[in-house]
Amino acid sequence: MKFLDQQKIFVKSGDGGNGCVGFRREKYVEYGGPNGGDGGRGGDVIIQCVANLNTLIDFRYQQHFKAERGHGGMGTMRSGKNGKDVTLLLPVGTQIFDENREHLVADLTTEGETIVLARGGDGGFGNAHYKSSTNQAPRHAQEGFKGEELWLWLRLKLIADVGLIGLPNAGKSTLLAAVTRARPKIGDYPFTTLHPNLGVGYVNGEEIILADIPGLIEGAHEGAGLGDRFLGHVERCGVLLHLVDGTSDDPGADYLTVRREIAAYSDELNTKLEIVVLNKCDALNDELIEDKRTGLAKAAGIDVTQIAVISGVANIGLDRLLQRAAEIVAKNRAAKTGEQDLGAEAHAR
Repeated sequence: MKFLDQQKIFVKSGDGGNGCVGFRREKYVEYGGPNGGDGGRGGDVIIQCVANLNTLIDFRYQQHFKAERGHGGMGTMRSGKNGKDVTLLLPVGTQIFDENREHLVADLTTEGETIVLARGGDGGFGNAHYKSSTNQAPRHAQEGFKGEELWLWLRLKLIADVGLIGLPNAGKSTLLAAVTRARPKIGDYPFTTLHPNLGVGYVNGEEIILADIPGLIEGAHEGAGLGDRFLGHVERCGVLLHLVDGTSDDPGADYLTVRREIAAYSDELNTKLEIVVLNKCDALNDELIEDKRTGLAKAAGIDVTQIAVISGVANIGLDRLLQRAAEIVAKNRAAKTGEQDLGAEAHAR
């Protein structure tokens, strides 16, 4: 399945059905009077947030969604049938923007969340509705009301606990494959990863979701390389694993290159909790590891003991790194649960 994280779509709710002009005509019934029924209501366009989806690829092949129009009213006071709704299934983490991408219409973060995106038009009144003491035989009915038409942008931000960031070939995909069952493409050339990949790892029986983001290069915020369009997928992560290639001539400079691009992209992302990781230590001796680790710690402005040293290929230090990330994820989940409980309590009051 191909990955697609943004798509423009058109939605239209159903128009309301027209009212009916009708009169009661039966043998031996004098002055039967008007009996035109009302038109049916147009169908709604509904969005539903579902699990087990991590791409918008379905919307690449169909961009127009129209609900059914309400049926017209009929004689003998029969109302028209309501139009059928159209339901769009979207992945958790999808944001919906207006046509100009300036206004956020909806942000789907909870499985099962349902929102009416465009309401159907009301049906028109039949002529029986207009009967009065001064107008015993009205010969007009109301037309149905128009539905809503919207051009919208869908943007998917993957929901993950841990986001993997770094320069191309820092070993992000290798790490993802080593700690999860994900099988991303791995190669010894830049930009092997062309789209984000998700994987699920397990620590002490608890699962954590990791997202591998295509590598950043200098000038990514201006569109260099693959640009920074995929950084939105780590905005929702609780912690970032910043992988730095230990075989690089200057790991500290590599670290600062990525940090500058993140700062240019978003202040919120720039302040997110980060674990700095020196990768590919299997290709270095102890002396080089300490030298690279010290330089990286100086560039990051943290103590050298906070730099994790791993090798995704040789499976060195991965358990300790995952344990450290899992502890942060657990704290984030507990804090989020506490906020939800407080919100529910306040709502109950």
